[in-house]
Amino acid sequence: MSTMFKYRVHEVAKDFNLTTKIITEILSKYATTPKNHMQALTVAELDVIFENLTSTNQIDSIEEIYAVASPSAGIVGETGDGKKPKQSALPAESGPAGQAAPAAPPARKPDKTFTPRQTPQKRVVDTSGATINIDKYDERLDRLVPQRAENMKRGKEKFTKKSQSRAPSMASGAKRRQEERDRMQRLQFEVAKRTPLKIQIPDNISVGELASRMKKTGSDVVKRLVKLGVMASVSDVIDYETAALVAIEMGCKVEREVVVTIEERLIDDRLDNPDELEPRAPVVVVMGHVDHGKTSLLDRIRKANVVSGEAGGITQHIGAYRVTVNGSPITFLDTPGHEAFTAMRARGASVTDIAVLIVAADDGIMPQTVESINHAKAAEIPIIVAINKMDVPGANPGKIKQQLTEYGLLSEEWGGDTIICPISAKTGDGVDGLLSMIALTAEMSELRANPNRAARGAVIEARLDRGRGPIMSVLVQNGTLKSGDIIIAGAAVGHVRMMINDKGERVESAGPSVPVEITGMSEVPGAGETFNAVGDERMARELAQQRRDERKRGGAPVPEAKVTLEELFSRIKQGEIKDFNVIVKADVQGSAEAIKSSLEKLGGDEVRVRVIHSGVGAVTDSDVMLAATSGAVIIGFNIRVDNAARDSAARAGVDIRLYSVIYDCIREIEDAMKGMLAPKYREAISGHAEVRMLIKVSRLGTVCGCFVLDGKITRNCQIRVIRGGVTIFDGALASLRRFKDDVREVAANYECGIMLEKFNEAQEGDVFEAYVMERVIDD
Repeated sequence: MSTMFKYRVHEVAKDFNLTTKIITEILSKYATTPKNHMQALTVAELDVIFENLTSTNQIDSIEEIYAVASPSAGIVGETGDGKKPKQSALPAESGPAGQAAPAAPPARKPDKTFTPRQTPQKRVVDTSGATINIDKYDERLDRLVPQRAENMKRGKEKFTKKSQSRAPSMASGAKRRQEERDRMQRLQFEVAKRTPLKIQIPDNISVGELASRMKKTGSDVVKRLVKLGVMASVSDVIDYETAALVAIEMGCKVEREVVVTIEERLIDDRLDNPDELEPRAPVVVVMGHVDHGKTSLLDRIRKANVVSGEAGGITQHIGAYRVTVNGSPITFLDTPGHEAFTAMRARGASVTDIAVLIVAADDGIMPQTVESINHAKAAEIPIIVAINKMDVPGANPGKIKQQLTEYGLLSEEWGGDTIICPISAKTGDGVDGLLSMIALTAEMSELRANPNRAARGAVIEARLDRGRGPIMSVLVQNGTLKSGDIIIAGAAVGHVRMMINDKGERVESAGPSVPVEITGMSEVPGAGETFNAVGDERMARELAQQRRDERKRGGAPVPEAKVTLEELFSRIKQGEIKDFNVIVKADVQGSAEAIKSSLEKLGGDEVRVRVIHSGVGAVTDSDVMLAATSGAVIIGFNIRVDNAARDSAARAGVDIRLYSVIYDCIREIEDAMKGMLAPKYREAISGHAEVRMLIKVSRLGTVCGCFVLDGKITRNCQIRVIRGGVTIFDGALASLRRFKDDVREVAANYECGIMLEKFNEAQEGDVFEAYVMERVIDD
C-alpha cells in the first residue's frame, strides 16, 4: 500500500462495513490506540487490522467469493491503494462468538479500473464582501483597575472605540509611569533613611575620606569631631576609634576594614602547631676581641685551615660552618672581632641560640669583649665563656673569672650560672669539653622547628661575584629550602639555582639551622635581611619593587616602635615595657659608672632600668644599631654624636639624649618614668665648622678663623666646642663675620671668623657644632 495516500480509521471502518469502535478496539489490542477517528493509519497498522479481520471471518469455500451477492449482503470495496480486500464480504452484525453469519456467495463483478482517492482540498471562503464592524469589539486595554472593577460590579463593561481613546490613553500612561517612578524613588529614600549605611574604616583614615564613605560633607564631620573635643581639619588623619565614634553618632554601621597587604598574602608567617615541630640543631655564635682565637677554635673544631686564607689572620666576613658533635649537628657562626665590624657582629648575635665568648687568658677583658657581652645580653641568649690560650705562659684564668663578674657573668664554680671552659685552640685541650657544654645547653633549650613548610631565614653575607653574579650566604631558621624555590630577601628576588654547603658540596635542600650559599638572585641583598621562600614570582617582584620605592622615599617602615622618653610613661602603663634599656656614653669612665649606678637605682615594681652598654667616647653607629635592636635610649654625657650615628638614629627612630649635668639626666629619666616629663624644647644641629687659624686681637680676645664643613652657622645659634670627641665648652656666639662685615649666617664651604663669649682657649683642629633650641609642639 502506498504511503502517499492517507487511509483514516473511519474510512477503514466504512470500507469493511464496520463501526469505528471495532477498528479502534483492534488497534488498541494489537497496536497503538488511535487518538481519534481521523487519524491516518500506517502500513503496519493496516496489516494488523487486515490480519485480525481475516483470522476472525473465515469462509467455507472459495466459491463464496465469486458467488453473486444477495441484495442484503454487504460488499467490501476496494482499498485505497488499489488492492483487493482480503475479506470480500462481512456480516452486518457479528454473532456472540465473533463469527460471521453464513451468507450466499456473491456474484463476481467485472474488474474496474482503480481510481485513487483524491486528497481533500481546503475550502477557502471569501468573506471580503461581508461588512464586519470590528470597532465595537475593541477594548480599552489600559483602562484603570478601579473603573474596570466598578463596571464588573454593575455586571457590564462599557466598550469604547479604540480610535477615540488612543490619544488620551498615551498621555495618561506617560503620566502614570512618571508618578510610579516618583513613588518608587520616595520609597527608596524612606528605606535608605531607615536602613543604616554600612561603612568600613581602616586603622587610620583622613576626615575627608571618612566623610566620603559616609556620604556626608566634610564640614559635618568636622563639626561632629569638634563636639567630641577633637580639633581636626578635612586633611587630618584620625584613628579608628575616633572615626568609628563619629560614624556611629551620624547613623552609620561601622566595620573594621582589614587591609591585606602583598606581604601578608605572599609570605606565610603563621605560627607552627606544637605537633609540627621537630628538634633542630643549635646555632652558635663565636664572639670576642680581635686575635683572641675565635677562628683558631673553629679551625680546631672543623679540622680545617681557615686562618691561612684570611688577610692578616682576621675574619673579614661572617662565615657559617656545620659540624657534628657526638652524632648531633651544631652550626657555628664566626663573627669579626674588631670594631669595624660591630654591626655584623650584632646581626650574627640576633640569629643565634648560644653565644661562645672567647677571652685570651694572657690578655683579659678588652673593649670589644665588653661589646660582645652586651650584644649577647641584648639578644637574651645564653653565654658560654671559653678562656683560650691556656698553653701560653702567664695564663691566669682566675683573673678572667674575676673580671667577668664585673659584667654580670658569674662562674658556676662561684655559685653563678655561667659556664666557663678553659681551652687551648692550638693544642686542642678542653675543646671536647666545650662542645659537650654547647650540646648540653642546646638540649636544655629544647630548640625545635617545622621542616615541612616554606623556608625562612636570615642573610648572613652577600656579595657580587664576576662569574656567578649575586651570591648570598643564608641560614635557614624554619622550613626547608629546596633547589628551584622562589625566594625574596629585602628588595632582591630570584630562584635558587644552586646551593652549596660549608664543605663546598652541592645540595638540593637545606632544613632548619643549615647554612648554605645560594646563587640565582636578581641583585645583592643586604646582609642581615630576612629571606622567605614564596610561591608566586609575580607578587614577589611586586613586593620587591614596593620595598625599593619605600627606600627611595626614605619611608621604609621601622621594624618595631622605639622607646622615647616622651612616651615611656604611657607604654609602662600599658604594660608594654618591663625593662627600660639604656646605653650610656660619657667622656670618662668614672662619669659613665656614676650614671650607670644612678640609673639602675631608679627601677621600681613596674619597670626596671637596665643599662645594656656603657662606654667612653662619642656615640657611634654601632651604639645606634645596638639601641635599635634592643629598643634602648642612648644617653650621652659631655660627648658628641658623629654624623653617621646621627643619620642612623634618625632612620631607625632611636632617641639620643645629651647632658652636661648628671642631675639633669637622672631627673629627666625619673620624671619620664613617673609620667611628669613634658619637654618644651629640643636641640637641632644646624652645622659644623672647623677651626683652621687663631687670630689674637688685643682688647677683644681670640678670633677663630673657621671653615664651615656642613649646614650653616647662624648669628643666634649656640656653639659647642668639641675636641677629640669630647665637649669642652658650650656657650653663645659673640660675633660672626666674613672679612670685615658682620653677617647673619655663613653657609657650607665658606670661611668665616667666629668669636665665642667667655671662651678664648680654642685650638686649631677644634670643631664648632652650631645648634639651636626648637620648641616642641605637642601633637
